[in-house]
Amino acid sequence: MTKSQYALSYNNTKRIANWVSWQLNSSWLGSTPRQDDFRADTTLPSGWYRVTSSDYTGSGFDRGHMCPSADRTNTITNNSATFLMTNMVPQAPDNNQGYWAGLESYARTLVGQGKELYIISGGYGQGGSGSNGSATTIAGGKITVPARLYKIIVVTTPGTGAGGVNTSTRVIAIDTPNTQGDRTASWGTFRTTVDAIEAKTGYDFLSTVDSYTQSVVESKVDSGPTQ
Repeated sequence: MTKSQYALSYNNTKRIANWVSWQLNSSWLGSTPRQDDFRADTTLPSGWYRVTSSDYTGSGFDRGHMCPSADRTNTITNNSATFLMTNMVPQAPDNNQGYWAGLESYARTLVGQGKELYIISGGYGQGGSGSNGSATTIAGGKITVPARLYKIIVVTTPGTGAGGVNTSTRVIAIDTPNTQGDRTASWGTFRTTVDAIEAKTGYDFLSTVDSYTQSVVESKVDSGPTQ
């Protein structure tokens, strides 16, 4: 599904996105307040179940944004688009509000330093733990709870796109458990390689980057700053 604000692959069996991908640079950031208008995505194909905000009520899991609200603050329309339920996964509160939020915030500091980011986020596996304990699904079995949540961030020079990625380009990849725990943990403790996430998910990320550069940057664990 291609939207003006992000692109995603949606899974009608799991009722969550397989992945969500978006660009982040200074043009997307502004002073628009958080809209909080969680709602069903009416652009899903006819006959597909359309998840509603109330499907998460009492589940013990957050409505976890993949493309964050705070990454789309230049207009009301763009911020509102992040509240479509196709952009949400059942996310453990400690994950969502702790180290996951920490990485989201750090990504925006990179934009403040003049960078442009290309970001891919999603989940895989089944079964996590929320504030009510462990679960494999919510909403009476309608929505799968992913076991793991990953994020890949390619840090580039504005305007260069895939062509600006080279073997020294910083690529941040994290793979986190979708569980309750220490929400004060640093996101840096969950760093891994893109290769490892590809092996777990079956996806080929960064596929428009030339194959040699891909092989180099996807095999590295980021060791850069975390704040």
